[in-house]
Amino acid sequence: MMKSTTLNAAVISATIFSATTLLTACAQHAETTESATLNTEPPAPHQQVPPASYQQVLADDVDWQKLNPARGDASPKAGTLWGDRNGTSATGFLFNPVDGFESPPHIHNVSYRGVVIRGEVHNDDPNAAQLWMPAGSFWTQPAGESHITAAKGANTLAYIEIDSGPYLVKPTAQAFDNGERPVNLEQSNLVWLTADKLEWVQLNGNNAAQVSYLWGSTEPNQYRGMLLKLPANFSGQILTNANEFRAVVIAGQLAYQTPLQAEDTSLTEGSYVSSSGAASHTLKSRSEQPVTLYVRTNGELTLVAN
Repeated sequence: MMKSTTLNAAVISATIFSATTLLTACAQHAETTESATLNTEPPAPHQQVPPASYQQVLADDVDWQKLNPARGDASPKAGTLWGDRNGTSATGFLFNPVDGFESPPHIHNVSYRGVVIRGEVHNDDPNAAQLWMPAGSFWTQPAGESHITAAKGANTLAYIEIDSGPYLVKPTAQAFDNGERPVNLEQSNLVWLTADKLEWVQLNGNNAAQVSYLWGSTEPNQYRGMLLKLPANFSGQILTNANEFRAVVIAGQLAYQTPLQAEDTSLTEGSYVSSSGAASHTLKSRSEQPVTLYVRTNGELTLVAN
């Protein structure tokens, strides 16, 4: 079974307020949330916030199963990081096909998005020329649209995410048009915003983080997905105050620690962490190359470099 650790604690202690002061503080926080999704400051030290909860799934602890049991041994493997792809909720899982894998034309009942972690993936119309997407590439697949998925490279790995389930494979005879159009974004075509152009990033020294927005909205409380690239020598924290913060290591290796851990853990490619509430994620690069995280959240996010 997948090993996960859930930690609960109050991250910021509350100071006793009079009724008038408490109402004023809440009103000020509501105005701040409406004016900016990504905040440059951590939660105020005297502000009441919900307790933080954390979860970690290390890549080595993932429980691998057949993604499409009907195909038997020809099926790629899937390892759930969060949610339940057989249920109705949003879910994130790892996709691990063998070298040379190619599916027959098929459809899915739900739309999904994917990020290549290792190897190369081709996902397109059955008659399309092959477009091999290397590590760091992003693609989307609309529900109901006929397509094939192929992979090449030893130990190919990708992260797949759905906003609702279950995730099912169906024949092309049941194809339909849901109004969406697919996206194949090869990693060299990603648009990166440097830290000096982002008001919501706090950095010092020579560190330079980059962000590439992939989907969603930056409006308050709306879900969004992005790639966050940290320099090879990065050491710092990601501070969040969101109902949902989820991150998957796409490239590189990190030492990771929450305020409730006595020692850090090592996050390799495919590892996953999450939090809910006012949380602090301490990160230190263990890679000679930049570290890339895929981040899904619906709240404020602050990056602080030590």
